[in-house]
Amino acid sequence: MTTTGMKIGICGGTFDPFHRGHLDPLLAVRDAMQWDRVVYVPARRQPFKADRTAASAYHRFAMAALATAPFGFVWISPWELERDAISYTVDTLESFRAEYADATLDWIIGDDNVAQLDQWKSFPRILELANFVVLSRGAQAVASTVGGVESRARTKIAVVDEPGSRPANGSVVVARNAVVPISSTEIRKRIRAGEPIDSFVDPRVARYIDHYGLYRAS
Repeated sequence: MTTTGMKIGICGGTFDPFHRGHLDPLLAVRDAMQWDRVVYVPARRQPFKADRTAASAYHRFAMAALATAPFGFVWISPWELERDAISYTVDTLESFRAEYADATLDWIIGDDNVAQLDQWKSFPRILELANFVVLSRGAQAVASTVGGVESRARTKIAVVDEPGSRPANGSVVVARNAVVPISSTEIRKRIRAGEPIDSFVDPRVARYIDHYGLYRAS
């Protein structure tokens, strides 16, 4: 299958566990961003979370696959999980660019990551490989997100509201989306406290967590 002209949204993260906040905002902006495919890339070890213990790579991959199973255009990539190394975005994008040479690649982050952009490894190279797409997680308003991205990326950004409004490759864009106020940290706390998580994760993920006893106190 040719990838020429395809638009691919790529979302990296620990996904520990995978929840509605990881999926719903991307589905909400998919039409505006014109993504033909969305790829989630669970990280083996994230640079800013290298000292935190996460569920195993197998469990995190499985939960992401279960949560996205109804959506044929969503893929889960094991690329970072299969490498015994810290998961740097630039390395992952180099691999994706080699595989999808003629596709438009969008690397997706939440607005709470904007303040760390100047700490990302080879950030200028990332912008050569893909667009940077910023989604709101409620950490800050769109206006402050725009200012933060512009000052750190040293490039003008675009706010994408509808199909056809997105810019060309090498851009930083903010895609307006409804905020889903959920965090993996809060879900893990609820599990340890014996509280329900059904409204935060896909039912298949909830059953998986219960079956394997993930995130319990002992």
